Amino acid sequence: MQNPETSSDYHPARLMRLRPVLIVSASIVGLAGTASASAQPVAPPEVVPTVAPTSDPAIAAPTPPPPGVAFPEVAPIISDEEFEKAIPPIPVEDDPELDRPLETIAEFEKRQAAAPTAASDSEADAPTPAVDGVPIPALADGDAVEVIGDAPITDSELAAPLPPLENFDVEPVEFAEAEADDDDVSVAYAVQVNGLAPADDSTDVDLADLFGDLSALYDGDGKADNAAMVRARLTADGELMQRILASEGYYDAVVETRIDRGEREERQEGQPRQRRPITAVIDVTPGTQYRLAEIILKADPTVPPNLIADNFPLSVGEPIVAQRVQGAEAAIALKLPEEGYPFAEVGQRDILLDGATGDGVYTLPIDIGKRSRFGGIETTGDLAFDAEHVAVLARFKRGELYDSRKVDDLRQALVATGLFATVAAEPQPTGESAGDDTEYVTMLVTQQAGPPRTLAASAGYGTGEGIRLEGSWTHRNLLPPEGALIFRGVVGTQEQGLGATLRRSNAGRRDRTFELVAEATRSNYNAFEAITGRVAARVSYDSTPIWQKKFTYAFGAELIATSEDDYDFTRGTRDRDFYTIFGLTGQVGMDRTDSLLDPTRGFRATALIQPEGSLAGQFSPYARTRLDVSGYYPVTDNIVLAGRVRVGSILGAARERLAPSRRFYAGGGGSVRGFGYQELGPKDPNDDPIGGRSVAEAAFEGRYRFGNFGVVGFVDAGQVYRGSAPTFSDLRFGAGIGARYYTNFGPMRLDVATPIGRKPGEALVSVYVSIGQAF
Repeated sequence: MQNPETSSDYHPARLMRLRPVLIVSASIVGLAGTASASAQPVAPPEVVPTVAPTSDPAIAAPTPPPPGVAFPEVAPIISDEEFEKAIPPIPVEDDPELDRPLETIAEFEKRQAAAPTAASDSEADAPTPAVDGVPIPALADGDAVEVIGDAPITDSELAAPLPPLENFDVEPVEFAEAEADDDDVSVAYAVQVNGLAPADDSTDVDLADLFGDLSALYDGDGKADNAAMVRARLTADGELMQRILASEGYYDAVVETRIDRGEREERQEGQPRQRRPITAVIDVTPGTQYRLAEIILKADPTVPPNLIADNFPLSVGEPIVAQRVQGAEAAIALKLPEEGYPFAEVGQRDILLDGATGDGVYTLPIDIGKRSRFGGIETTGDLAFDAEHVAVLARFKRGELYDSRKVDDLRQALVATGLFATVAAEPQPTGESAGDDTEYVTMLVTQQAGPPRTLAASAGYGTGEGIRLEGSWTHRNLLPPEGALIFRGVVGTQEQGLGATLRRSNAGRRDRTFELVAEATRSNYNAFEAITGRVAARVSYDSTPIWQKKFTYAFGAELIATSEDDYDFTRGTRDRDFYTIFGLTGQVGMDRTDSLLDPTRGFRATALIQPEGSLAGQFSPYARTRLDVSGYYPVTDNIVLAGRVRVGSILGAARERLAPSRRFYAGGGGSVRGFGYQELGPKDPNDDPIGGRSVAEAAFEGRYRFGNFGVVGFVDAGQVYRGSAPTFSDLRFGAGIGARYYTNFGPMRLDVATPIGRKPGEALVSVYVSIGQAF
């Protein structure tokens, strides 16, 4: 019997059972060694060269650590006690192999070296593996059998020898061509709406047209990038249809959407495959249209008592239409402040619907606030002028019943001064009783002054007048309040000039203006050539786009010194003379039109009288008078007929005693179109106009407007006479057509006209460009 301590003949199975114990024992020994080693300093290990020294400097040898270096202590991951507790007990009774002694390292290596020899002897006799009769080639090292075997080969082609390179046929790979970027890959679709007609017929609004204007499907013009986009548009349009029907009182409407695909057309040979047509379908079931069965307005008593009810446009029995409901609430919110309730507020509506009857009960709470009257005016912010001047612009007085329209008018008047970047006017409660169960409110004007200086320019052209350019520089508040200084320059083919104006706007009264003017001009017309200096003072009360007045007036005085040439019939030459003229001006106007800049109905009349005295060798007093009347009649909403008459006369002096610039002339864009500027009337032997003592003009227009554009056809007539009273004989006529472009500040005008019965020397066509209607 062999001694177990000295026996080297161990069975492999026993060794395998003993391996876990060996591993655990080695681990314990390693840990114990680590623990003992960590308690004492360790010398660094000796570096053993693994690469033979070489003279090639490209290969770097590892650098050993410096001698005597102390490595840092490494703390164990777990303690020995914790490790011992974690190892489960392994009783020897469960595996007798555990109690056998370990073999030595030399014995283990000797046994391992002898094991492959026996295995190779048994495998040497095995046949060479083959697939389909083809032997599997040996590996590159000549070892056909390895510890890790090759994967089994089941395909004989993998074991077959490769063909010679010269016999190897390589076919180039053909790639699919990329689609062109400009190919049309969009999806075409049609839109179909079913069931909308009953609801459309019952409302005042064209629901189909409204849906078409807002629809995403219709907006896409029947094309989309893909079917998903069509479906997204269809979903959005379904929700849109639901909102449209609800806005007309169809709160129970059912809207369903779907996409129908038609049959694909038969493919023709050589033609690309056609997509199946797509139809986006919206099925509508309107249901019942709800109507107002009761209207409840919750508000305190007003003055007058029926103020709210009389101005609330909804009535029992009518459909619950969103636009009418919102409009009725807005009407109350506007009307109450116009009737003395500045702090009125319209609350949140409530509509109770009865699905069984289709009835709705409408309830609207209204807080009317305190009935008020205008009190004082206060102002704050960056001031352009004080509260006293604000009161001049206001068209209300203290104690008047509050009216929001007058507040809006004050706000517009403040803006029209051009002195503010921003301005606001708001009522503020004071609690001060004004009697009659009302109280005063203070108007608080918040100002933010803007830049007071302005540069402006304008241009015009007229046959006979040529090109005219005008520029100005204005300081609108040099002398507060609203004391403006204006410098003006004119450059034209027939007129040049410089001037300065000191103007006080809203001088003590709204829209009353005081002006001082000094100017020098040079004029070179066919009728005369003049160099003129003028100073004048004028007070006027005029209409404005904000406040068009029924009656206007103006008066003033002027002093003119002018050097002008005139034709002397006795001598047959043009001689220059110097005139000193002093005159007064008086003007009154009546306006019954509906618009200051673009009237469509009503009439206007203006009368002017200018008593003057001319000193040119001897003093010659005379009076210039003129009457202008115009009328307007709307034939339709887009067509307006307009007419104008002008009559003028100079009394008290012969034509020869009048300065040429003070005589009457006719012809041009603001007179008789079709003729040059000042072309009509008496003429000298050189066929140049010399002016007259009376004038008669008339004009007729047919105006057609479409949107912001318009077309005008017109006929003008007029003549200038030598005598002081017009005889209305030998009238000259001009006819033409014009274009209009309507802007916020009035229409821009382009007129083209020709004279009727044209005489030698008269232009065939005359062109006029300006701003505003001809009259």
